[in-house]
Amino acid sequence: MGTDYVIIGGGVVGLSVAWGLLKRGHTVTVLDGDDGSFRASRGNFGLVWVQSKGMKQPRYAQWSQTSAAAWADYAAELQDATGHDLGLEQRGGYDLHFSEETLQETVDQYEVLKAKLGGDYPYEVLGHNALRKEEPHIGPKVVGAILHHQDGHANPLRLLLALADDVRRMGGRVLTGKTVTDVSKPDGFRVTCADGTIVEGGKVVLSAGLGAMQLGPKLGFRAPIRPQRGQVLITEKLPKIINRPSLIARQVDEGGIQIGATNEEVGLDDSVTQTGLSGLAAEAIAAYPILGRAQLVRSWGALRVLSPDGLPIYQQSAEMPGAYLVTCHSGITLSAAHARLLPDWLDGTAAAPDLEVFSEARFS
Repeated sequence: MGTDYVIIGGGVVGLSVAWGLLKRGHTVTVLDGDDGSFRASRGNFGLVWVQSKGMKQPRYAQWSQTSAAAWADYAAELQDATGHDLGLEQRGGYDLHFSEETLQETVDQYEVLKAKLGGDYPYEVLGHNALRKEEPHIGPKVVGAILHHQDGHANPLRLLLALADDVRRMGGRVLTGKTVTDVSKPDGFRVTCADGTIVEGGKVVLSAGLGAMQLGPKLGFRAPIRPQRGQVLITEKLPKIINRPSLIARQVDEGGIQIGATNEEVGLDDSVTQTGLSGLAAEAIAAYPILGRAQLVRSWGALRVLSPDGLPIYQQSAEMPGAYLVTCHSGITLSAAHARLLPDWLDGTAAAPDLEVFSEARFS
């Protein structure tokens, strides 16, 4: 028996969509890849982040803001249902700067975006002294920071676990170790996996991250996405050192400091390098000198999913109507929007968000 939706991809993006569809009474099957799959959900930085997004496309800034605003209720609902505390903190986040020139350039860009958003872009500039009052361990090389009040962070592994648990609790069918090799549409959709498993459904959502590079064209999508490697360092558990997250470092709810991440165009290579890790460590120590005494406990490399312009792609297939591509770089930030709002777009209701600027038409 088929389900209303078949979700290809069981990471944060796919499970967020599945969760939202189940909340609306749909039946859902989620097909998750094997352990050898590239998994951004397990290697990301865990930020719920608005700052700097949408500099060239204000709609992306708005979409990120909408999701960030929905995160608190979303996290609370998941915790109530599963008992998993997602470690969400939304008390703002920093863009740290080591020169007055880059700080001013960024402020100028933010003012342009703020005007396009009708003033809805709550940030303030902190000079070194003001920043030091907020972050006593900040280093002397940091000249200042932009504090954006819509930013925050969460525990991405607990988010993934809570979504998987709640999807199953609500009756969702989650099949793991399934590599999809083909999708056909003789009547409804027929999804074939490498191990011979066949799943049928009324609609299909392709949210397989980098897996869409191969599978997307079979469904009629351009799927012009690429991998970008991000290396990350983790320290031992420490007393409270960092009060708010930044793109350089954040202190996770369990006490460790997460340092990252690199931005490397190296294809499908998720290994770590001495050069990459040394650069991360040097920048983190420049920002927070106290970290020079911290012990490192692990590191990893993970692959981001990027479109040519860095924006999400939301597209229904013209060749196979009822098949949808949902892919983005910011799966954690956008998780709440994907769960709360994307089902209306997939169902084609009057409440569907306007996602036209994120279609593949922009790559024509």
